[in-house]
Amino acid sequence: MASPTLRVQGLRKSFGDLQAVDDLSFEVAPGETFGLLGPNGAGKTTSISMICGLLDRDDGEVEVEGTAIRPGSIRGRELIGYVPQEIALYPELSGRDNLVFFARLYGLKGAEAKARIDETLEVVGLTERAGDPVVDYSGGMQRRLNIAAGMLHQPRLLILDEPTVGIDPQSRNAILEAVAALGESGMSVLYTTHYMEEAERLCRRVGIVDHGRLLALGTRRELVALVDQHDRITIRVTGQAAAAAEALHRLDEVIQVDATDDQTLECMVATASSLLPRLVGELDRAGVGIVDLRVAEPSLDSVFLHITGTALRD
Repeated sequence: MASPTLRVQGLRKSFGDLQAVDDLSFEVAPGETFGLLGPNGAGKTTSISMICGLLDRDDGEVEVEGTAIRPGSIRGRELIGYVPQEIALYPELSGRDNLVFFARLYGLKGAEAKARIDETLEVVGLTERAGDPVVDYSGGMQRRLNIAAGMLHQPRLLILDEPTVGIDPQSRNAILEAVAALGESGMSVLYTTHYMEEAERLCRRVGIVDHGRLLALGTRRELVALVDQHDRITIRVTGQAAAAAEALHRLDEVIQVDATDDQTLECMVATASSLLPRLVGELDRAGVGIVDLRVAEPSLDSVFLHITGTALRD
């Protein structure tokens, strides 16, 4: 296996009697979008501030591509792009001029700087508004330009701290599409959020954090397995649902089948995606037609509730 882009081991940070981060450990693989999912106050921002070297830590180690990241040290931090929750832009400058400024900070000049600025504006969907002052941008547009500034220097690791908080649905979707494109390009992304649907949409693996501790880590399927929940398939059929249920009982992967009325089945199965072709074939052999078929998978919401005992809170 390739060495991780990011390795976090045993991070701890307290503020007086408050243990903000408590023994946090995880890794982010090359090209992976990894999510830290937890409510406000869970310790996500404190954690990434230590990962970036912006905040001293009480204990623990951080490495990016094998280089130790330490507060006060520049070495290795050029590998990181950091997009904070707050808008870190100059409002009176245009979007393009903001990126020119940040490009210079990163040591980008001339044709290389122009090419990177054009590319990042395209990724975040702001090419047509690049000449306008940032003060005239909507909140969502400002957040998208924030992301562009963080990725100008093509970092090996891009860290995004709650990038969709407080914006309209259209801008939120534009940001999620931009982040998905970054993952597909091979950049490693560490994405913090308290929105379940964002973690499920973007992240290959998710770490659930609360009160400064990492409570669970894995793919959505691995996390769902912790709560022993199953996929649910609802099927409307032609003919008798009871006959269809009898046919589906012959499949080992079907855990439970109930005929809720004469033409509707509710099936509990282990993994719907792999079972569907066989399920459809079994119904066809039984002479049962399918009018409608819907699959519902367990969500991270149920996982968080199971692990913490409370629903995810703002």
